[in-house]
Amino acid sequence: QVQLVESGGGLVQPGGSLRLSCAASGFTFSNYAMSWYRQVPGQERELVATIARTGDSTNYADSVKGRFTISRDNAKNTVYLQMNSLKPEDRAVYYCKVSILFRPYWGQGTQVTVSS
Repeated sequence: QVQLVESGGGLVQPGGSLRLSCAASGFTFSNYAMSWYRQVPGQERELVATIARTGDSTNYADSVKGRFTISRDNAKNTVYLQMNSLKPEDRAVYYCKVSILFRPYWGQGTQVTVSS
């Protein structure tokens, strides 16, 4: 079955960096685009970044452009989100997602807290 497992979240000071990872299994990872989303309690889940299946195309939310970088390693079935210059408003639970035959699959999420 499809499984996505996020890791790498934690507490960081404003201006700091974190690298999130999402390990995928149960499907042919290199055949699918992957995305990172984030959600704050009481708000809708927000698309943060997307990467094409080959890694040659990426898209970002305006709020993270120039600070976050999405990447993938198809040999390791893993997608990453490098987050730099973190701001308090980046605080959220971060999820990775894949859509297979129009069905979305989500990981369990990893908490990112940005606070001094």
